[in-house]
Order: sequence, then C-alpha cells, then structure tokens
Amino acid sequence: MEIIHIYHTNDLHSHLKRWPRIHHFLTSRRKLHSETGEEFFLFDIGDFIDRWHPLSEGTGGQGNIELLNESGYNAVTIGNNEGINFPYEVLNHLYDKSEFDVLVANLYDKNTQHPTWVKPYEIYQTTKGTKIGVIGLTAYFSLLYELLGWHLTNPLEELGKWMQPLKEQSDVIILLSHLGLNLDEQIAMEYPEIDVILGGHTHHTLPAGKQAGQTLLAGAGKHGRFIGHVTIEVDKRKLVKKQAKLYNVLELPGVPDEKAISKELYRKGKKLLKQKITTLTDDYHHDSFQVTELSQILCSALREWCDADCAFINAGLILGSLSGSVTAYDLLTICPHPINPCKIELTGSELREVLLETRTEEWAQKHVVGLGFRGSVMGVSVYDRIAFKEDNRILINDIELELDKTYSLAVPDMFTFGHFFKDIFPNKKKEYFLPEFLRDLLKWKLQKQS
Repeated sequence: MEIIHIYHTNDLHSHLKRWPRIHHFLTSRRKLHSETGEEFFLFDIGDFIDRWHPLSEGTGGQGNIELLNESGYNAVTIGNNEGINFPYEVLNHLYDKSEFDVLVANLYDKNTQHPTWVKPYEIYQTTKGTKIGVIGLTAYFSLLYELLGWHLTNPLEELGKWMQPLKEQSDVIILLSHLGLNLDEQIAMEYPEIDVILGGHTHHTLPAGKQAGQTLLAGAGKHGRFIGHVTIEVDKRKLVKKQAKLYNVLELPGVPDEKAISKELYRKGKKLLKQKITTLTDDYHHDSFQVTELSQILCSALREWCDADCAFINAGLILGSLSGSVTAYDLLTICPHPINPCKIELTGSELREVLLETRTEEWAQKHVVGLGFRGSVMGVSVYDRIAFKEDNRILINDIELELDKTYSLAVPDMFTFGHFFKDIFPNKKKEYFLPEFLRDLLKWKLQKQS
C-alpha cells in the first residue's frame, strides 16, 4: 500500500501576510512525509499573483515566483490574475526562473502553439512507480487573452483532447482547475476517469472535499486562509482510497518573526515603486460619497482614453488622497484594482436606464466583492460629459439625450462581467483596452495636466 500526500493552495491573490506560516507548514510537512517514506506533492491552482501588492507590482510578479520556488511547488496552473493582468511580454517571461512546471492545457500563443514555458500536462512518478498525470486548465476569458496576444481554447474541449494520452500514461489523474466549482462538478460527471480535481477561481471552501460521481473535488478558499491536503492510497498502482481536508492557517503554529517577514516583502515592493510620477501643486482629497476633483480627473481620463461620448466611474474605486510628490506606490495604494477601461455602445434609451440606476442611494451603498475591485463600497457615481436636469432629463456633452441615438460609454470593465445591468450589457458591443489599468490612466492624466 502506497500513501501519497497532495497539498494545494489557490487564489492567494498576493495576500502574503500569512505566507511565512504557510511556507513553514509546507516545508515541515515535506520533511515529515519524507521521514515516513510517504510521497509529497505540492500544487498551486492559480491567482497566486495579484498586482495590488507592492511586491507583485514592483517585481512584475517575479517576487511571487521566488516564493513558490522556496516552498518547493511541483507545478502550478495560472489564474486570470496571472493570465490577463500582465502585458504579453511580462507574462511570457514570468516563469523564466521557475523551478516548477506550469500546466495550462488551454493556453496557446497566436501560432496555436503552447508557449515554451507551458506544458498541457505532466506525469509524475513516485518512488514505488505509481504514475500521476496532472493537467491544468484556466478560466475561459478568451476575448481578453486574445487582446493581449494569446489564444485561449475552451477548457472542456481542451480537456477532452488530452484525456486519452493521460489515461494511457497515468495510474492516477489529477486536474488543476482554475475554472470554478460549477465547472469542476460538470467535469467530474463528464470525465469520471479524473480521480481528483483541485479547484480554484470561485474561492470555494470544501473542508472535507466533495464527492461528485467518482471524482473527489477539493478547494481551499482564498487569500491563504486554508491549505488543502488530499491523501490518496494506492495498491499495486490502483487507487483504492482518497480523502480531503483543510488546515486553517490561523490555527497553525506561529513562525518566529512572521510579521516582520511579511512586512519586509511589502517594504521590498514599496522600495521598487518609489519612482516619482509627478508633483501636485494642489491637494486632491478622497471621499467615496462625494464627487471630488480626484475622482473627476480619473473619470475624464477614462473617457479620453477610450475616446467615448461620455463616461462614469464609481467613487469607491479611489481609496485615498494625493498631494505633493506622487510616486508609483502612491497610485498603487489609492487605485490597486486590476481593472481595465472598456467602451460599450448603447442606445440612448439603454444609456438612460443605466445612468438612472447609478444615481440611487442603494447603488452608492452597495458592497462590491470580486470583479477586480479591491475596495469595499461602490460609492457615488462620477460622470464625464453627462449632466442631469429636472424631470430626469439627461444631457450628453450639453445636448439632450436622444433615445434612438447610439452612444459610446466608457466604464471600468468590472461593470461588464454580468453582475450589473444584466438586461443591457451582456449582448452589447464592447471594446476592452488592455493591458492598462485605471491607475495607468490616472498616471497619464496627472502627467498630462502637469
């Protein structure tokens, strides 16, 4: 009987406060299993990197790769934060110094070849000869990948293409899935040959795993709150037992100087972002529930960048004030979101409906989670070339809105991902601007003004 231990993390999003404890736990577990003669594997399921953290931003993600190397990961798959939040060249060299495999079966370059740093799957062999086939898949944001110069295929179709060689070469099959729980469940039913799915993307927490057909699903939440552990037992290369559990990181033994270690990671990134962007002659204050000069500057920058008729943002996108000498770190601090500009075409009637919804008190107080948003509350809406008059009349660039006319509206792309304006936005023509984030537009506008 062979016992194989598989540890996994997912959706850390550069929340490195707990990383010293996670690293210590993983390295001590590797040592423990080595001493007992049991196999140890370690995988990350994507979104390990998030550019809100100064280390991730300042090093172009390379600082995160060093952490994965130090902890001895066998393989990772990428999440959307790695895949669509870096320019093409940065992602193409992100894993140059990695000491682990990067498994993403559905990521190709424009020539429909896997990039040199990607493998669709890998076969790992234990000391007793058991062959473990591991394949990775990432979330299907095909349009955004295309805009950055990549080609992303449908993950379920891609999985079907590789199942036969996996089955021929493997005794056990594991999927690293940055697809979300719903798709993991679907895959389990369509491909019962997959023994274990280590999941991410939807930040699901499965304390004891979840059985879906013949497949064990596992998920370790988000932000490094949990570490996943799947144990499988193999008899004569045939899997006979599998179980999953989670370790609450806050309940693990503390590590000496762990706060100082995590602060040093932050300080290292901050130092790399100290370059001056501009010097302000006026103080720009922040208020999520008032239109300020700073929020107005960002909104007008968005409209200009997209060359749109009009624009709106939510004031909650700005998390702080600016004054005096402004550095790259300052812009990251007040606008940490990996949110891109987007231009969408709407009829006057549709635009009117959207704008009236953004004026409500309920809208301003709405708490927002995910979609690239790194703040907490929506905040009031800020408009550029949009004015509201009595009787709900709306002016676009000082001319009364015409219900049958087509208008171009610039918005943060978070509003286009299906959670807002569901009856209007999904089927409308959109143009996404990548790889620029909103903070890049703010930098551009502030430099332009000075």
